[in-house]
Amino acid sequence: MATLRALLAPTGWIERTRVFARALRRSTKTPGGLLVVGTPEEEPWHLTAHLDEESRLCGIPVLMPTLVRWAPPADAPPHLRVGLERLEAARRGETLFVVTPTTAPVPLLERVSDARKVGATILALDQGDPELEALAHEALVVPSRAPGTLEADGVPGAGGVSVTDEAGLTADTRAAAEAAAAAAAAAAAAAGGQEPGSGLVTFGAVQHLVSAAAGERAERGGRGVRGLRDRVARLLDAVSGPSA
Repeated sequence: MATLRALLAPTGWIERTRVFARALRRSTKTPGGLLVVGTPEEEPWHLTAHLDEESRLCGIPVLMPTLVRWAPPADAPPHLRVGLERLEAARRGETLFVVTPTTAPVPLLERVSDARKVGATILALDQGDPELEALAHEALVVPSRAPGTLEADGVPGAGGVSVTDEAGLTADTRAAAEAAAAAAAAAAAAAGGQEPGSGLVTFGAVQHLVSAAAGERAERGGRGVRGLRDRVARLLDAVSGPSA
């Protein structure tokens, strides 16, 4: 069994993210109807990019995300110029996916409430926000990390490793960077006497798991995309090598 798979298995996070991702995929009925929004300080660029990649590679049009921004520049490309007014136009069959490691501001909560009233599905990925979670149909809550935990754009334990530049990294390079970060987190957890896999469960790492799980498709006729466990484990294999 691959190292990362073994590390994550006892944490239960593969199963949790799979259930959440299934709700994410099933609640959206039209391409572009998956509205991803964060806070003014933390816009979920990285998760949006991964969801877009999963949508294209796995042939799931409804998974194609729309990044909703708080103050998009007027000269930004069309797909990066979608403002909060898009939330006001949300309707039944669309999903408002709120991603925030901090408390959601009141203006966002108001728009989330309005979107729910008109029939949009509300999903939340947060670190403990009771008001947001009360509005959500499904919420995935990630435990807060201890002070001093290193993360590089959400990749656990990645001192010096950054995967923020989507345009500057190929898929193979990004996978290798993420795998190196996972290996570093696993080593740090073991050195600190933590539960196996606990160092991998950061807010950013869970975003990676959610996007990977969202791209899963049920196998048909014995064929299909490999399961989430195998796909996640392949990240670590890229650096450490597959298990015997």
